[in-house]
Formats: sequence, structure tokens, C-alpha cells
Amino acid sequence: MRKKLNITEGIFPMPVLMVATYNEDGSVNVMNAAWGTMQERGNVALNLTETHKTVKNIKARGAFTVSIADAAHVVEADYFGVESGNKAADKFEKSGLTAVRSEAVDAPVINEFPICLECEFIEYQGSGYGCGVIGKVVNVTADERVIVNGRIDMSLVNAIAFDPYTHGYYKVSERVGEAFKDGLALKK
Repeated sequence: MRKKLNITEGIFPMPVLMVATYNEDGSVNVMNAAWGTMQERGNVALNLTETHKTVKNIKARGAFTVSIADAAHVVEADYFGVESGNKAADKFEKSGLTAVRSEAVDAPVINEFPICLECEFIEYQGSGYGCGVIGKVVNVTADERVIVNGRIDMSLVNAIAFDPYTHGYYKVSERVGEAFKDGLALKK
């Protein structure tokens, strides 16, 4: 039997994405964004409102990075979601994390997060059904510790996902199947 629930942003898992930009003074700003995805191969869509400091920075700089948060940095990742860059200009410094300038875009790469997509800003879609920030991925980097045989091993990334039902974070770290292969058994 099924039970009716309150409507919420009920897709699980939701990514825990760290969106990083530079402020006007060159300091680093990072926000936690669970509402983001690949729009198509090579484009990122982030459902962010224009009131976010991050969106203002993206529009001003024309660039941003998107890192995948990991279990080792869940406290810092959550902090980037509960503290506003509009109110705390030094929130990145308070996190204790470090960053370097991207080689491809005018945005920071957070050293501690294992995977980073470096993006050029394409447009902001502000209609009631728009996606918000759209960016073109121009470079992807990963920490060597998560690379095996030249490819990212997601079990080593220990990415975290957001649970919108109970507001929890969960590790996404165990491979359970082979995409585009396992389902072929039912195709006979």
C-alpha cells in the first residue's frame, strides 16, 4: 500500500555540488547547491536564484566551478549551504579549505574536493520554469587519489548526496551494476 506524502523536492539522490566563484575583491565564495545537473553533454544547469551572491559573482566574472562534495568534507559542504555569501564575505576562510585559480576560467578550484568542473557562464534563465545558471564545462580536473588506470573511480570519491525527505547526507560509494549492459539481459 502506498501513502500520500507532502510535496517536496523529492528526487533522491540529489547531488551536493559546491559552486565556487570569486567575489569583487578576489576572495573565494562557495555555495552548496543540490539543484544542479548536466543539461546535455558539456553543459551544467544550476537552479539558483539571482539573490545568491554566487549568481551575482557568476554574472560579473563570466565563470564558475562546480565541485562534487565528498564525505570527508561534509561539515564544510553543509556550512557553505547554511551561511550566505551576502552576509559573510569570509565564509570560505572560515571553512579552512584552500583553493587555486582555475587554469581555464576566472574562478577558484577547491583543492579538497575530488572532482571539479570548470565552467564558462552561458546565460541566466530567470523565467518561472527556467533553470537559473547555465554554464559550459571547459575543463574537468580530479585529484590523483581518485583516479585508477586513467579514469575516475567513484568509489574512491565518496561523493555525498542530499536526502530531501529527512535532510540527511549519504555517501554514494558502492558500484552495484554496469550501465548500458546489465539491462540487456531483459532485452532478449
